[in-house]
Amino acid sequence: MKGNKPSKKKIRFKISSQLSEYLKKYNRAIKLPILYDDMNRYMARVPLLNSAGEDTLWETVYYNESETNEINDALCYIYTLLLTDGDTDALDHLTVDRIDYCTFGNTKPFRVRIINLLNDNYDHFYIKKSDSSRIYGLELEELLSPSSINYLTGHQTLVEEHIAGMPGDVFVENHLDVSKLDQIRIAKEFIKFNERCFVRLLGDMRAYNFIVDITPDIEGNQYRIRAIDFDQQSYEGWKSFYLPQYFKENNPIIDVGLQHLNHDTVAQYQLEERSLIARRARATRTRLNELLRVMIKDDLSFPEKVKSLKADLAHHHKNDTFYECESMGDIVLNNIRLVLQKEFKQSIIEV
Repeated sequence: MKGNKPSKKKIRFKISSQLSEYLKKYNRAIKLPILYDDMNRYMARVPLLNSAGEDTLWETVYYNESETNEINDALCYIYTLLLTDGDTDALDHLTVDRIDYCTFGNTKPFRVRIINLLNDNYDHFYIKKSDSSRIYGLELEELLSPSSINYLTGHQTLVEEHIAGMPGDVFVENHLDVSKLDQIRIAKEFIKFNERCFVRLLGDMRAYNFIVDITPDIEGNQYRIRAIDFDQQSYEGWKSFYLPQYFKENNPIIDVGLQHLNHDTVAQYQLEERSLIARRARATRTRLNELLRVMIKDDLSFPEKVKSLKADLAHHHKNDTFYECESMGDIVLNNIRLVLQKEFKQSIIEV
């Protein structure tokens, strides 16, 4: 990053009443049987090691015997709410295998491992402190990205599904030595991911904050990069923070792109993704407008960061309308609208 560093600690902003009403309307806000604060009542925790005996920076937590059954039942029910809209038929063959606690990061998440006793298959979900920045990040991911995402909120608690895929840092370290065709596909997907992050101002997408989904194809593989951390949705105050290409952790992928792609090809891939984002925005126009109307009234950052980012983007786009923005939501709206107007003559965002 050029001369700027992320804030040492991201400040959480509570969910506003307007955002809460939006979440209720779209079935994201419900009464949860267990909250984040309840999860903090563990009596012991031990480091979780990986298969090589290395510390994962997660810790497995244990609860008082008198509370364990109640907590496990509540977590299994949350899983049905998340995956089957609360259908309790599955509860008889679900059990909690392990609960892990993450000792770093802003949300201090709990990761719950659920096992299906019928076939020993397992799945995960996360319980975190809710934060309005993260909620907006999740909603914009749902509306403007090619991937759907499942989550629930209630009483300042956030429940998120696990996003399956290879951690980006593992992929960058071990899976770039592939055929030329695959390297081109990786570089192409990174350009598109870079574009998706920048249009909606999702920040801090260094390698360990995204996963890579690899799908075998007729010739080689297809690659999809997905964000897994939405804490830094329109929070920091400089443009490069929202462009994954500027993080040193992503340099190996950038190097692959430099080997195989020229300027015209990169521009073509950028245009393709902007067009796709514009089509998604048109398809979800009503809901996207509702979200952005709430977002522009919300406090998501601090005045000095808002001032810095709007000046940076005004210079980048050579467009002074950013100076009129009064909030991070205003800036996001202006950035999305500017990109979409380049793709379509008619207005899609009507806020």
